[in-house]
Order: sequence, then structure tokens, then C-alpha cells
Amino acid sequence: MKTGSGSYSMVRTAKIASVLWLSQIAAAAQLPSTPPAELVRKTVQNEVRASQQDPVPHMFVSRKETRGGSQTKLYCETKDAMAGMAIAYDDKPLTPEQRQVEDTRLRDLANSPEELRKKRQREKEDAERVSRIVKAMPDAFLYEYDSTEAGKPGLGKVGTELVRLKFRPNPKYEPPTHTEQVLAGMQGTLLIDPTSDRIARIDGTLFKEVGFGWGILGHLDKGGRFLVEQADVGDGTWDIQRMTLSFTGKILFFKKIDIKSTETFTDFHPVPRGLSFAQGVEMLKKQESVLAEDGRGAGIRK
Repeated sequence: MKTGSGSYSMVRTAKIASVLWLSQIAAAAQLPSTPPAELVRKTVQNEVRASQQDPVPHMFVSRKETRGGSQTKLYCETKDAMAGMAIAYDDKPLTPEQRQVEDTRLRDLANSPEELRKKRQREKEDAERVSRIVKAMPDAFLYEYDSTEAGKPGLGKVGTELVRLKFRPNPKYEPPTHTEQVLAGMQGTLLIDPTSDRIARIDGTLFKEVGFGWGILGHLDKGGRFLVEQADVGDGTWDIQRMTLSFTGKILFFKKIDIKSTETFTDFHPVPRGLSFAQGVEMLKKQESVLAEDGRGAGIRK
């Protein structure tokens, strides 16, 4: 009886092992035959090319949560700069006093060409820093295929098989500026849509302390995390859907860095091209009224 039971157990274990082995082979068979570094380089080139094109402008909702609470905003992309209007704090509608402050801020900004120019310049500089990081990725890291993951709402494109890669620092890479220095201490995973050549997710963690400005300007502590998820918003345009930042460190030896935030972006829909900042603000106000009337309130809890 014991022998028979033992034989059955061995056969059952062998069957389970076979199923697992076959599933691993099937998963491996779905991975691209292209070398991982080549896939990343091709995808990054397409990301950069897409960022340089004239994109379809959108209006969307952002909810950002930090240690101090949450803020919900409506955004509209315009030819002058990004128009953004707060509509809730801690998931509660603005008070009359808060609304007055927000209306005054937007009116003053719309009526000041110089302030709009400065805002547009800051947005351009932010975009350039992001572009430098993305352009460095093919050379800054070493890649290996990991597995696949199905695209879903808010991540890649629904119905597409996304390819996940693991990455670690390339010891031969020398950062050209302090902007790229953070990459020397980061490892994690990269999720790519190989049919669209777009990045669906970057999830990186600092496995060691990283100095920037060669340690003179400051450092970021070990354990910091950076996560960004992108998706097709429904019209062929890809945009960020979620961004999580968690970093501590110091700037110039005395100013402490303590960033912890998660921001989600939803409800994308296209708006006319060539909107001025003032026109964008008016569209935001109309959209806020629509959200309030249909009871959605952009996630505001009443």
C-alpha cells in the first residue's frame, strides 16, 4: 500500500513538474527573438520621435496624493502652456475662499504674457530633462527578457501582449551630466509594447546611494523608487497614467529631499488645437460644471 501510494505521488509530482516546465517553455516562446538591447533602443527612438511631434492636445483629470493630503486638478493642453485648475482638496470641493484664490491665480496668469512665457520655459526644461533620461536608457542599463504581461486599461494597450525586461546598471556607462547620474544606482523592470514600440511601464529602485553633481550638489538615499505607467488613451496617443515617486536625500549638504507622491491621470479626451491659455481655462471651468452636474465630480467625495 505504501509503495503504491509512493508511486502515485511520484507520478503526480512528475506531471506537475512537466506542466510547469512546459508553461515556462510557452512563456519563453512568446518573447521576442530580437536582442533585448535592440528592442529597448528601437522603443526609445520611437518615444523620442513621438515627443518631438505635434501631439493631439487633451483635457484630463489628475489626482495627486502626498503626505500632506490629496489634490485633484483638471488640466488642458494649450499652445501657450499647460492650463491647470484645482477642483478638490482631500477629495472635497473647494470652499468659496479657495475658489476665489484659484480664479485669481488663473486670471492673473492668463493676463501676463511674461509669466506664461516663464511657465512655458519651465515646462520645456522639465521635458528636456525627461528626454535626457529616456535617451540614456539604451546605454545606461543592461537588459534581459523576463516575461510577458497583458495590456489593460491604464497600462499599454488593451489586448496587446507586453514584454517585460529586467534592467541593471551598465558598468561601462559614464553619465554625461548630473541629470543621468541617478541611473548608475537604479535597477528594476521595463515593460514594452513591441507592436507600438512604446514604453508601458518603468519601475526602478535605487539599490545604493547615488550622488548627483558628483556628490557636490547632493545625493539620493538607497531605497528610492520611481514608477511611471503609460497607455494609449484611446485615439492612438500615449500618455502617462500613473506616476509614483519616493525619494529621500540631501541637496548641497543641508537641504533635505523628502518626496513621496502618487499621481494618477484619467478621463482623457481631445480638445481643439491652437487653444490659448485663457481659452483652455474657460474649457476647464465648463468641464468642472459638467462633472458636477452628472454627479461624477471627478472623484470628489461628497
